[in-house]
Amino acid sequence: MLINFSVENYRSIKNKVTLSFEASNSKDLEDYFIINATKDLRLLKLGLIYGANASGKTTLLESLEFLQELILEPLEKKNEVIDFSPFLFDKASKNKSTNFSIEFFQNNIKYIYNLALNTNSIVFEELYYHKPNKALVFRRNTELSKQLTKIEFGSKIKINKAHKSTLEANTLWNNTVLGGYIKTNFESKELQETVDWFDNKLKPMISSKTSLLSFISTRIENDKISKNDIVDFLKKADFNISDVVIKSEESEVDHDVLEFINKKSLVPNDKLDKLRETGKIEKKEIFFQHSLNNDNFLMSYNDESQGTQRYYQFSGLLSLMINDELIVPIDEIESSLHPDLLKHFLLSFLANSKASQLIATTHHRELLIEKDILRSDAIWFTEKDDDGCTELFSLDDFDSSVVRKDTGSIFNAYKTGKLGAVPSLSDYYIELENGSN
Repeated sequence: MLINFSVENYRSIKNKVTLSFEASNSKDLEDYFIINATKDLRLLKLGLIYGANASGKTTLLESLEFLQELILEPLEKKNEVIDFSPFLFDKASKNKSTNFSIEFFQNNIKYIYNLALNTNSIVFEELYYHKPNKALVFRRNTELSKQLTKIEFGSKIKINKAHKSTLEANTLWNNTVLGGYIKTNFESKELQETVDWFDNKLKPMISSKTSLLSFISTRIENDKISKNDIVDFLKKADFNISDVVIKSEESEVDHDVLEFINKKSLVPNDKLDKLRETGKIEKKEIFFQHSLNNDNFLMSYNDESQGTQRYYQFSGLLSLMINDELIVPIDEIESSLHPDLLKHFLLSFLANSKASQLIATTHHRELLIEKDILRSDAIWFTEKDDDGCTELFSLDDFDSSVVRKDTGSIFNAYKTGKLGAVPSLSDYYIELENGSN
């Protein structure tokens, strides 16, 4: 479970911003919104982020995904550059480190991970755990002039000198210690649990252009997602869909296509070997069975509306989030979905999930009217200041002099700009070069 995430000096984010899932003392929608991580710590299931276009909503989600990729996909060569941009709208920020901090629970243990980097190297890195008191797992510093990594382990962490030396050798100056650990053959409970959290609990960002079709359908076929659950979700969403049918057929592949697949690494090696052996590729197609007037009709997935396609994919996500513990970031969650369908998805998630969390950006301000979705501490706003820096703040930061904590007041306050995070638009008359308008 995610407790909080902070980032500083990353793209449009200059000053440190923190997205927190720690719940306030409010008892609003307690049974739907709250995960009791410990006796003293209550976490939210949902964080909704509002803001104008180009205000930094997506950048915040991308920075979390960047941190994940930095750990799970370490660079192979010492001279490779880390692909990201610090804040570019002043000269000083270009020469400063970019900083990340994240707190999370993994197997009932709290971890705190801090990281500082530039485009050439990981400058500083440390990991703590609470069991029950805070203790150091490791601290890493980089000798930039020598391009060498030094790792110090906490007194409670047992590691022999040979394993430490191997880990340091595998932790290039442009790799994280966690990335170096992935390459190293020794056992460490704390390092493995941290890597597992980034790999299995935190999911990559889903954008409006992300297709989850193959991801969801493959898991249905492998019984990792119940097809009956998906059909039930679709029925409840009023799609008149009574079944999902996955059909497979084989077609021959000529030599040139096979070589192209090989060159571009489009399939895993085991599937490539099977392709070479059989000369055939398996093609799958998804059909939805519609039940109308006591008759059934099959319709190809490709012939369905974008909203139906999107909700099929979201139904798979919903099944995974209900049955597992996942942190899922979604950009522009309302894309292709009717407002009522979006509300239904969010309510289904809140009512049925136990430990998963959803981080979503949205422009759908009418959600601010919904009493059965709204908690002030779950609503966030992004806004750019006069220097082009992204600011992040919570609805819970405003007192009653700005907005009363009832839904009509919150919606109107946001709509009229009292909460910020809306575009500052000028008039809509356009002067053309010929002088007409």
